[in-house]
Order: sequence, then structure tokens, then C-alpha cells
Amino acid sequence: MKRTMPVFAIATLSMMLFGRCSGGPPSNIGLKDGKLSPCPKSPNCVSTRSSDPQHGIEALSFRGSRSETMAAILAVAGKMQRTTIVTQREDYLHVEYRTKMGFVDDVEFHLDETTQTVHFRSASRIGYSDLGVNRKRMEEFANRYRALPQEF
Repeated sequence: MKRTMPVFAIATLSMMLFGRCSGGPPSNIGLKDGKLSPCPKSPNCVSTRSSDPQHGIEALSFRGSRSETMAAILAVAGKMQRTTIVTQREDYLHVEYRTKMGFVDDVEFHLDETTQTVHFRSASRIGYSDLGVNRKRMEEFANRYRALPQEF
């Protein structure tokens, strides 16, 4: 009788290996012509700039000035697990979130002072599907951001 490794064991081992080998940030990180990059066709990304239901998510409003808004974003991001701030400027923030399995997701925020809107994009660094992790994270982020006390 031939012994084979169960499928779930192979899948788990693959996720662990790939999760630890996620590499550096993708080349499309940052603002291009004052906007965040669009999501790829894969279902592992959400963006406030996307109009399709698979990728689209609601933008956030400023909480006072741009600096007050950035402080609020940093406060929320800092309370979320496995978070690393990569780049911070007056109008832009790049954060890496590491999943429990070790996968890295890149989250970017753009504070558009003209429209008083916080645009964001959250995408898995590798793979095709994220099983809705980026959407769930950004919905949780948005709820925490909106729930901050007004005097924050």
C-alpha cells in the first residue's frame, strides 16, 4: 500500500513556507499621479478607488486637519495586531500587516486634502485569494476609525 501525504498537510506546509518568504513590497506601492494603484483582477485586494463590488470599499472622511486625520489613522493601525509602519509622510502611509499564517498584506492610505477624504488600498503580497481577509481587516479598521472619540 502506497502512503501519501494528506492534501491538508501539503497545503499547510505550503502556506507556512510561502508565508515566511513573502519578499519585499511590490513595485506598485506608493502614489502615482496622486492616486493609489488600482487593484489587480485577483480577489485579494480592496480599494476605495475601485468601483466594482469585488474590490470597492467606502472611503473615510477626514477627522479635522490632515495631521489630526493621520494621527487617528496611526492610532487605529497601532492597535491592530502584527502591524509595521513602513512609510509615513504628511499625506501617505504604508503599513504592512502580517497574517497569523505569516503572509504580508500591504495597506496604503492617501489623505486627499482637496476632498477631505482618506483613500486606502489593501492587497495581499502573494497568492490569488485571501478568503476576504483584506476586506474584513479594512472594514474593522474603518469601524474603529469612525468610533474614535471626536476630540481625538
